[in-house]
Amino acid sequence: MELRHIRYFLAVAEERNLSRAAEKLLIAQPPLSRQIKDLEEELGEKLFIRKNNGVALTEAGIKFRQYATQIAALADRSVEDIKDMKGLTGILYLAAVEAKAPQIISKWIGDFAQKHPGVEYNLWNGNTDDVVHRVRSGLSEIAVITAPYDAEELVGFEVYREPWAAMIPSDHPLAKKKGRTIKLKELAGYDLLIPSRSSRLREIEEWFAPLDIKPRIRCRLAHMQNAIELTGAGLGIAIFPATVSDYIREGIVIKRITDPDVYATYVCVRSKEHKLSRLGEEFWNEITG
Repeated sequence: MELRHIRYFLAVAEERNLSRAAEKLLIAQPPLSRQIKDLEEELGEKLFIRKNNGVALTEAGIKFRQYATQIAALADRSVEDIKDMKGLTGILYLAAVEAKAPQIISKWIGDFAQKHPGVEYNLWNGNTDDVVHRVRSGLSEIAVITAPYDAEELVGFEVYREPWAAMIPSDHPLAKKKGRTIKLKELAGYDLLIPSRSSRLREIEEWFAPLDIKPRIRCRLAHMQNAIELTGAGLGIAIFPATVSDYIREGIVIKRITDPDVYATYVCVRSKEHKLSRLGEEFWNEITG
């Protein structure tokens, strides 16, 4: 008796019809009939009673189906268990913006790698617009970006919030004021360096609008390192998430923006259009579970 005999028998027992069972198994009916006959001869019992509209299980067939079901299930489980011994493998394509996002996604990767040491990672960094483009194009499966995002195209959930801060050259008058915060209105009239995203410009203009102030934008930047270098060179005051203080060098002072308190929100996203790979699905379930 071979495993295929078990599977053929179960298909016929389920369909109660040789023709339908043969279609389900993607074989011709005569070979299926021969396999069932061989099985009956080996067992020394009839398993089916032939009828005009199909077949019915005999008493021996009913008994044998109990064992056959267990055998087939055990065979399937053994294959899954052997595959699981190898663990997940392959390359997981991820992306993240700057500031806090690399810390967030690195923590996830570290936790996931402990459970699945055979997985490789391709982690791409850029500004939010570039990262979103990669997710929409299927180049990255999962990413961490800053809000806002298009909920019609992306599935997302919030993972972190942090204040926006001003990076100020250390010889600037505002840098010499006491305290670790700065009121938004104090930035009025000074050249500002801001992230290049279009929605970010609108957001910053909305901060100033209730104060009846139009911000003076000197430069729009795609990457945080450019903001750090240009601030250090005295070009202006950069507005970036407060985590930038972890990367700052001498010659720059960081002050959190207040009145109003404004925050950057980080969101983990995936595409609605592109189905996640098994590896991507496991990673997504891990971070959302």
